[in-house]
Amino acid sequence: MNNFSFSVGGRTLYCLIFLGFIMSFPPLLAKNHTRQGNSFSQQHKVQGTITDGSNPLPGVTIAIKNKKNNVVISDYSGQFSLTSSPYDTLVVSYIGFKTQLVPIQGRSTVNIVLIDDTTTLQEVRVNAGYYSVKESERTGSIARITSKDIETQPVTNVLATMQGRMAGVSITQTTGVPGGGFEIKIRGQNSLRADANQPLYIIDGVPYASDPIGFNQTSTTFPTVTSPLNSISPESIQSIEILKDADATAIYGSRGANGVVLITTKRGKEGKTSFTLQASTGTGTVTKFMDLMNTQQYLEMRKKAFQNDNTSYKARDYDINGTWDQNRYTDWQKELLGGTALINNITGSVSGGSNKTQFILSGNYYTESTVFVGDFLYKKGGSQLSLNHQSDNDKFRLTFSAGYNFQDNNMPAFDFTNDARSLAPNAPALYNEDGSLNWANKTWSNPLRNLNAVFKSKTNNLVANTVLSYEVLPRLFVKSNFGYTNLSTRETRINPSTIFNPANNITSARSSIYINNTTRSSWIIEPQANWSKEFAGGNLDILAGATFQNQNSASLYQSGNGFPSNSLIYNLAAASVVTILLNDETQYKYQAIFGRINYNWEKKYILNLTARRDGSSRFGPGNQFATFGAVGAAWLFSNEHFLKNSSWLSFGKLRGSYGTTGNDQIGDYQYLDTYSIAELPYNGIAGLQPTRLYNKDFGWEINKKLEAAMELGFLKDRIFATAAWYQNRSSNQLTGIPMAGTTGFTVLQANLDAVVENRGTEFTLRTININSVNFNWTTSFNITFAKNKLIRFPGLESSSYSQQYRIGQPLNISLLYNYKRINPQTGVYEFEDLNGNGVISFPDDQQAVSDLNPKYYGGMQNQLSYKQWKLDFLFQFVNQKNRAYLNGVAGQMINQPSRMTDSWQEVNDNALYQIYTSGTNSDAVTANYLYSRSTASIVDASFIRLKNISLSYDVPLQMKETKCLIMLQGQNLLTFTKFKDGDPEFTTMGFLPPLKVITAGVQLTF
Repeated sequence: MNNFSFSVGGRTLYCLIFLGFIMSFPPLLAKNHTRQGNSFSQQHKVQGTITDGSNPLPGVTIAIKNKKNNVVISDYSGQFSLTSSPYDTLVVSYIGFKTQLVPIQGRSTVNIVLIDDTTTLQEVRVNAGYYSVKESERTGSIARITSKDIETQPVTNVLATMQGRMAGVSITQTTGVPGGGFEIKIRGQNSLRADANQPLYIIDGVPYASDPIGFNQTSTTFPTVTSPLNSISPESIQSIEILKDADATAIYGSRGANGVVLITTKRGKEGKTSFTLQASTGTGTVTKFMDLMNTQQYLEMRKKAFQNDNTSYKARDYDINGTWDQNRYTDWQKELLGGTALINNITGSVSGGSNKTQFILSGNYYTESTVFVGDFLYKKGGSQLSLNHQSDNDKFRLTFSAGYNFQDNNMPAFDFTNDARSLAPNAPALYNEDGSLNWANKTWSNPLRNLNAVFKSKTNNLVANTVLSYEVLPRLFVKSNFGYTNLSTRETRINPSTIFNPANNITSARSSIYINNTTRSSWIIEPQANWSKEFAGGNLDILAGATFQNQNSASLYQSGNGFPSNSLIYNLAAASVVTILLNDETQYKYQAIFGRINYNWEKKYILNLTARRDGSSRFGPGNQFATFGAVGAAWLFSNEHFLKNSSWLSFGKLRGSYGTTGNDQIGDYQYLDTYSIAELPYNGIAGLQPTRLYNKDFGWEINKKLEAAMELGFLKDRIFATAAWYQNRSSNQLTGIPMAGTTGFTVLQANLDAVVENRGTEFTLRTININSVNFNWTTSFNITFAKNKLIRFPGLESSSYSQQYRIGQPLNISLLYNYKRINPQTGVYEFEDLNGNGVISFPDDQQAVSDLNPKYYGGMQNQLSYKQWKLDFLFQFVNQKNRAYLNGVAGQMINQPSRMTDSWQEVNDNALYQIYTSGTNSDAVTANYLYSRSTASIVDASFIRLKNISLSYDVPLQMKETKCLIMLQGQNLLTFTKFKDGDPEFTTMGFLPPLKVITAGVQLTF
């Protein structure tokens, strides 16, 4: 009876009583049916709205039962209208929801709420790059998030949207400064070269080069060079798929060695033209400050240090010799990092179209200030256009998409985090009474001097793609993909003379600027043919295609020193000395042919074969081409006759894959003899100097991948679990082999006979806890146990890598001194003397191995909806180790964590930290250096974090074609950890950690 409703609520009860009375008398009902049959042909208009309980559902199919010609589709607001008999029954169907039969019963308005049908979720098609496949029939490992997951997160970078949501995908934010980067590893680190582990990014079918576009010397605000992925707006993304195993990645050949990230932007939908406008505003603050010494603790430490050293204060010891106020206290973390970043974001879109042509045009603009002192702003924006068209006979199809984005970043050239953690708490005020910087009579270097050192970056990015396809014969399609990308960036960093104390009379002749201009453009053409046929009781699908790609890059890094005036500092022509640090132009050419054969027999046994023949300009003659391939298989045992009608097992699949992929992420021209302009001219003439040796044997890195997995669904997939085991082995490593300096070269680019293994297990679980008309609750959980290991490295002990790697250990390790104790007599740290020579020395005694890779990581997401309310929250967790924050020598003019008050004071004292020293105790200074490189410096940095939370309310409006959604979102809100030195997620010391963000917004659709 849940399908019955009347606009006048009081009549519903009477109708149900009357209906029950009528149904209790079959003869009367039969007689009445005969009478009704006389009016069966009467026309009756029915209209209504279809929702999922809170949101309208566009694209729902509404048909009249037993009438094939009367079918309509709900529009963008979920509304429909059709003509029928008053006594017809509506058949309402939509993928992902249960099909409903709704008797009209003479009503003119019928509002319908569809209920999720978990069994149809297996019919959803996922993007595998060159083809799509049903979720139930895929043989490879593919993780996926959609716009529903993305739109709940107040983030600016595409990679941030995936943190904690995908098994086997580890993502770490490298800085909290807007415009910074992220580190991503899909199933671990495969290559010895850290810069050769980036996955392949595909945006709407176009490869997107993720190579760094910044220059390390240009800015010290970011710990790593900036990434072009910042340009992409998360609001424009429809879905992100991660291809992980060989079956999913081998069709991309060498480009898929480290996984593939497929980004699909939003597409227009059939229906009336709709407009959406969304605006949000919010704030960002540092997640957690360190607990540092206050003035009293700090001064006691300093005084004790001089007492321990039996020496007196020096003139430069301003903090304790009476020059600085002994009672003054400043929390420099709050002063320098405790600001509030203001965040504003506005997006808009218009979409619609007919059943043959659909479009969407969207735009966005985003601004974010910083938590630093000063007026700095990060701006980004862009527009996206998508157009889909198909001919009347549905044979010809065209898809066009284009996105143009820009970034304008204005940041300080120096991060204030180190100053905030190291300044004495009684240091002078930042400003004088007149508002000028306080230099305190040259007794200190005011940290705000660096406000005048500015970093600016402007980036423009275009990604365009066109796909043309035509059905030549039934089930035979030919198509071609045409893509183009263009990226340009300009970075400047200035160091004007105003960063120095004016009393020193330093002029603009000491001013300098660094400039980076980088451009990158590429085009790609990929013709393809796809044919499918019912064959021998199954379905055969064959795909064949080719790739032609060309990429041109140009970089010009320059510096200028000495200017007549600081007002001319951005004019390089005004510099007295101009230096070209790098002037580089490269061309990368790539060609390939690829194919896929898939056979699905009786929807139970699936075999998938993929292969690719790659050619890269990054290798020399004879090594430019290589062949990669994979085989994947799946058994849908739940479709076997003995389980097909099981009441408890709704889905079961075993799948596995094995294959090879390659890697050519080594840079261009690495195998050639190369020359560069000599830095110093000879007799006034610039010359050439050799920079690289020719290596004709330079070839492909090889990655062999093996996976086995099981997928199980219970109780109509209300409980769905996946368990996967994988092993990846990467060999023929692309890296540099060190050479003796007497050769004139430090390294020879070559293939190293080393093998790296990544092995792990992944587990995902989705449960639909409650699924009703008004209330829904879904939980998703994922966890990954990963192990990275160096399997083989001939000659490691005698190579320059001997103090970097160990056989049988991960690549990301630290070799440490073994910490023993604090000497009870001297109060100085002691370490294990491994070689027994009585001296703690490098490298003999620095041999303890510490694994800095996460042991396991994952996340748990809950999605709840009640009528117009929706709540979505995600907990991320990581089990890992990290370095403790050790700031110089305790006792010198540097603030320390408050825990270091527990220091050695006297003979036989039981303390956590060694004796304070002002610097004259050389044994303590040396021991402090060793301690920072010992096992004692590695601590537990595991954490559980409320990574994201989103609460929204769909305001009920009388205007049916208008929707108003109010949203409250948060990022990095709560963190549970034993780590004492700030943010545990953050692994780069001395830089701003990720921020805690809270935003509020509204979305209007009309």
